[in-house]
Amino acid sequence: MSETINRKTRVAIIGSGNIGTDLMIKIMRLSDVLEMGVMVGIDPASDGLARAQRMGIATTHEGIDGLIAMPEFADVEIVFDATSAGAHKRNSELVLAAGKRMIDLTPAAIGPYVVPPVNGNTCLEAKNVNMVTCGGQATIPIVHAVNRVAKVHYGEIVASIASKSAGPGTRANIDEFTETTSRAIMDVGGARRGKAIIVLNPAEPPLIMRDTVYCLCDEADRDAIRKSVEDMVAQVQTYVPGYRLKQAVQFEHIGSNSPLRIPEMDGAFTGLKVSVFLEVEGAAHYLPAYAGNLDIMTSAALRTAEKIAVRMTERAAA
Repeated sequence: MSETINRKTRVAIIGSGNIGTDLMIKIMRLSDVLEMGVMVGIDPASDGLARAQRMGIATTHEGIDGLIAMPEFADVEIVFDATSAGAHKRNSELVLAAGKRMIDLTPAAIGPYVVPPVNGNTCLEAKNVNMVTCGGQATIPIVHAVNRVAKVHYGEIVASIASKSAGPGTRANIDEFTETTSRAIMDVGGARRGKAIIVLNPAEPPLIMRDTVYCLCDEADRDAIRKSVEDMVAQVQTYVPGYRLKQAVQFEHIGSNSPLRIPEMDGAFTGLKVSVFLEVEGAAHYLPAYAGNLDIMTSAALRTAEKIAVRMTERAAA
């Protein structure tokens, strides 16, 4: 039984681009629970596959079909998908048919949304979990933090990322990004209405990820809201050290003589507007430090996979 408890859970990563490669390095450096089994790509010349090969990890450049055909796949228990929303559907079908678990880093949203400090313990039995988006991972914890003190009627987030940190997968999935994040603001964050905006900032030198969260909520104890937000920031920092408040939480009373009218809401809003300003600096394991948007995705996926792996191991040992 002790061998079962102490063993590591073997994983595969589909996608040998920036996100997949950063995730691979995080697993190798940081995890006491997971170990790399296979790195999967479609470009035999990709840096991710080359790095995996140098570290002695089995690889294939034949995508999901190559993975399924590999003998090493038999020992894999969890598969990360770091490809695209379009590719994820077939990847998920094949992986789940093989009896494996899947963690989706695309905006495909086939499985339930997971944001580790909000609902990370509630989806551990799901066969396919979705990590929402980088903007969602950065901002939904804040919406939830406000909502647990004062009901959020409308949550709007603006994620500004360096253009250089937005690869072809991100650019191809802009519509899915906004739709998936908007839904998750409601489904996970708890807002009645949600809206997401992404900005690709071409500034040179590249700026780190910045996020703005606006919550229109009921009037409540402002100190309690502030503490809830600060506590949530501390929780996220346990797995994303570069996640921080850019300035103090801001409050504005919206009175009946000057109500807000927002197309996404029915009628005019009166109550409390809460504004939270964040920045996310990456850990620079593989990606530049300014690419906090990618770092928070891989960090959240790693945290989620470790929780799932521990649950699987405990069940096997019981």
